[in-house]
Amino acid sequence: QVQLVESGGGSVQTGGSLRLSCAASGYTSVTYRMAWFRQTPGEEREGVASILTRDGGTDYADSVKGRFTISQDNAKKTVYLQMNSLKAEDTAMYYCAASRLPLLSGGSWRSGNYYNYWGQGTQVTVSS
Repeated sequence: QVQLVESGGGSVQTGGSLRLSCAASGYTSVTYRMAWFRQTPGEEREGVASILTRDGGTDYADSVKGRFTISQDNAKKTVYLQMNSLKAEDTAMYYCAASRLPLLSGGSWRSGNYYNYWGQGTQVTVSS
């Protein structure tokens, strides 16, 4: 089992920055990919960014490219999401997720079904 705990959420004004952290514990050596998702009430969970734990390869949703950066510190078993130039539409609950396996052919890192472990979430609120 892998446990994920997010932190770093909060309230910030438009244009501001936040850094989210996701601390992993347990059998973390089985994780293949880590990702950040976000969700607002009544909407589906949206993949924001992902990182491959072995080689650090990253992917981003178009809506956050150039503004968000995902990174990892393997020694600390922590994944980060640096969020800059925040907009009101970035307001959401942000979740950390981990998968054990590579994507199957035709699969998407943005699909929540691909992930085996989830954190409880941390709220990000961006206001003008």
